[in-house]
Amino acid sequence: MTPRHDRRLYPWGLLVILGVFLVVPLLPYALAEKDSPILVPNPGAELWRDARRAQAGTTQVAGVETGVLIDDGGERWRAYRSQWLTPYGASILGGVFGVLVLYLLMRGRIRIAGGRSGRTLRRHSRLVRGVHWFTALVFLILGLSGLTLLYGKWVLIPLLGPEGFAVTARVCKQVHNYSGPLFVVAIPLLFSVFLRDNRLDPKVDLNWLMRLGGHLGGRHPSAGKFNVGQKAWYWIAVLAGAVLCVSGLLLDFPNFGQGRGLMQLSHLFHTIAGVIILAFFLVHLYAVIAMEGVFEAMVKGRVDANWARQHHDLWYAKLDGNSDGEGPE
Repeated sequence: MTPRHDRRLYPWGLLVILGVFLVVPLLPYALAEKDSPILVPNPGAELWRDARRAQAGTTQVAGVETGVLIDDGGERWRAYRSQWLTPYGASILGGVFGVLVLYLLMRGRIRIAGGRSGRTLRRHSRLVRGVHWFTALVFLILGLSGLTLLYGKWVLIPLLGPEGFAVTARVCKQVHNYSGPLFVVAIPLLFSVFLRDNRLDPKVDLNWLMRLGGHLGGRHPSAGKFNVGQKAWYWIAVLAGAVLCVSGLLLDFPNFGQGRGLMQLSHLFHTIAGVIILAFFLVHLYAVIAMEGVFEAMVKGRVDANWARQHHDLWYAKLDGNSDGEGPE
């Protein structure tokens, strides 16, 4: 064999040697049965598997669930909030608002029958009005900021742009968080001040409810100082307000020791209670706008005698001729 032929064999010989050293060690894997493959463990796979399962690890930061790196529950909560909670809440509020506007346009304002008499009765003291307006102010601040956080990206981004909405949302979040504890003060005050006149009277309240307060026509049903609609608004405000206070504190102060699951549950109850109380507030707002004489009762504390006789005849009969009814506050 000539030296030229020897030089041609060098590359082939090198490939054979590499094949022996590279291929032969892999033959056991290639010849292994498909049903029982040889698995090479990945040292990081188990770590990430536990992380995806929200398995707690160890961390230098002490606290509740600080060892949980990834929580799939957060993604499930986000999907539930965006697909169910937010759209259904919008449907409820939009539906109630639409019905009330339509009814107002069809019926118009409810005037005082026979006009004003010129004689007034004291209906609410300064304390009652003060508690009412304090609660109303805090509620409006929380309601508007909460609605902005819940629905603002659909309404405000087209108007303000992403950057403008980001600033608005940040301000609303701070306002909502810092105003929340004031609501914790307002709800117990509201409960205690209005409780006496909002106890249920089954016979009178059932009759008012069956006739829907006279909105179906006919003679206006009898009512005490507050009718059953106003009593329902009071109890909804107190009960839903209590849920908002408790859930809001859990969301506002995560250092209470609650974990992610409780925070997500608090967010759920907070949103549901908020939608319920806002829906009833729209009905309350309708009464203030549609019924002559309602607004001045909470501003001046006094109402016209004909208004009292028309809407709250049992209360009027109790005060008629009583000096306390027309006396100073």
